[in-house]
Amino acid sequence: MSAMDIAIVGYGTAGQALSVLLERDGHRVHVFEQAAEPGPVGAGFLLQPTGLAALWEMGLAEDALRYGRRIDRLYGDVRTEGAARAVMDMRYAGLDARLFGLGLQRGALFELLRNAWEGRNALHAGVRIEHADHAGCLRDAEGRVHGPFDLVVLADGAHSRLRSSMSKLTRLDAIYPWGALWCLREEGRWAYPHELRQRYARARKMIGVLPVGTRPGDHTARVSFFWSLPRHSFDAWEREGLGAWRNEMHALWPEAAELVASIDDANTLAKATYRDVGLGKQWHSGRRVVCGDAAHAMSPQLGQGVNMALLDAIALRDALRGLGPVSGSSALDAALCAYAERRQRHVAVYQFWSRWLTPIFQSDHDWLARLRDAFFLPMGRLPLGRGQMLRVLTGTQQGWVGKFGLPKGFIEAMEAALPISADQPSLR
Repeated sequence: MSAMDIAIVGYGTAGQALSVLLERDGHRVHVFEQAAEPGPVGAGFLLQPTGLAALWEMGLAEDALRYGRRIDRLYGDVRTEGAARAVMDMRYAGLDARLFGLGLQRGALFELLRNAWEGRNALHAGVRIEHADHAGCLRDAEGRVHGPFDLVVLADGAHSRLRSSMSKLTRLDAIYPWGALWCLREEGRWAYPHELRQRYARARKMIGVLPVGTRPGDHTARVSFFWSLPRHSFDAWEREGLGAWRNEMHALWPEAAELVASIDDANTLAKATYRDVGLGKQWHSGRRVVCGDAAHAMSPQLGQGVNMALLDAIALRDALRGLGPVSGSSALDAALCAYAERRQRHVAVYQFWSRWLTPIFQSDHDWLARLRDAFFLPMGRLPLGRGQMLRVLTGTQQGWVGKFGLPKGFIEAMEAALPISADQPSLR
């Protein structure tokens, strides 16, 4: 394979992973990021076996396990008449006793990927790319032209500006009416260090607590806290004040209320909005190709964003490896088509379920919440239903009936990933 000049727009998870993978394959990589000082965006996330397998292939799984928190159970409940009643109870062991999720701070993943990229001097920070043309040239906000490049990867996130330059490929681009408030808090004496816990108040309120471990330079174990909220309610929430919110928190979930009791500034909680983005069968036009959330953003309900971005990066690298040493535009076109086809087989079912499941957790439709509370847990206990739900929740569903194949070596490595203490896993 001949070395290519490749531009990556965006230094989020997809852009970071691609910078590492493509440079290792000998390509000349340039990354353009609009932030003057690039850093992680978000609190924490749940790395599924699929995303952890991607890090394992990059040689970063051991470091991720060192910082992250092993998650064995996904549990959600409602509180009625002073008592909590389970709505969702999924354990990774029900799929495979050797598998688990990993709660990880975005700051930890950012540092792992940044340190793995040896060509960090090719990061052009503070450069806002306004246009990417068909021939592989970029134009920034100052009017400067960069390129041409053999390939331009658009990895500028769910709210991508550059996706509009490929509008003929976009079949769906809509903002979700619900967003979230989120922050990191010290784990302290939190009673569920190996579980993602959620509490619901009908479908109108959802609170979540995910243990996410530590990060480089900070040995304090933390949890990622989020509170769902309609986008149009952000300002009203702030006007009502933290006192009213704390009272509501205490009524809904006293244990979680203790985590945020010391917050005295509303700005401690960041506001997040989400989009529903879907491309057609083709993910590229000319020398431009889309990757990560820019290609398939979805509600965070299934928590697949980071995992999908890592898998996109692996798939694009593999597709480019299929190019010969004297490949032309037709060969590149075929490689990018193969990349899109491979990822669509995995992504499509998650976009479908994310779109249809989100309203039963975040909406004003109380009847949907009642159906959820009545049937979600029993369905998860049926053998067929449990397997399907576990594969969807853990990222290992491919298509409607298929399974996403995890490398044998990765499974063996995870089997050896045993806790060295009551609350910290490590490869050994």
